[in-house]
Amino acid sequence: MVRPTATGRAGPGHAQAGFSFLGLLFLLAGLGVALAALGTVWSTAAQREKELDLLFIGDQYRRAIESFWKIPLPVGTPRRLPKDFDELLEDPRFPNTVRHLRRVWRDPLTGSTEWGLVKEPDGGISGVHSQSTRQPFKSGNFPPEYEQFQGASSYRDWVFRFDVEKAQRETQQAAGPATRSRGRAGGAPALPE
Repeated sequence: MVRPTATGRAGPGHAQAGFSFLGLLFLLAGLGVALAALGTVWSTAAQREKELDLLFIGDQYRRAIESFWKIPLPVGTPRRLPKDFDELLEDPRFPNTVRHLRRVWRDPLTGSTEWGLVKEPDGGISGVHSQSTRQPFKSGNFPPEYEQFQGASSYRDWVFRFDVEKAQRETQQAAGPATRSRGRAGGAPALPE
């Protein structure tokens, strides 16, 4: 405590204590601003990392659905899409264990194993998407198979879908020339091309 002098004024140390206190307040305010900026940068970096994880995991689901569709099947087994994730973990169409997916992945944005599912009329799953309604940071420079993600308003618009119609057309086109060449080899007249 500062003692008053005979004149009633505080000693010389009192003025310095005021400046030290003021300097400390400015230092704390500056640290607060710096920490807030650091928190924003960290949050942005964390969300961008989650976006990369979502692109990887969504692609894993799309590839698993494609594998389920394209795998050579036992004779008499109809080609179809998986009904749920369990069928991707262990394909019921085979007597032995066939896995298209090693585990059910969590949505990196929601932390849940619940995904939005793209269902076809037969009830099969052709794709997945995140349940997050947050707006993505990434708005361009996507891989060619995901160019449709450009300008998406939320992560729900990032749909990782296996195009069944395209796969069926490719299968029919691949089977077409083989059928024509078999006809020629057997002596039958050639089909018009």
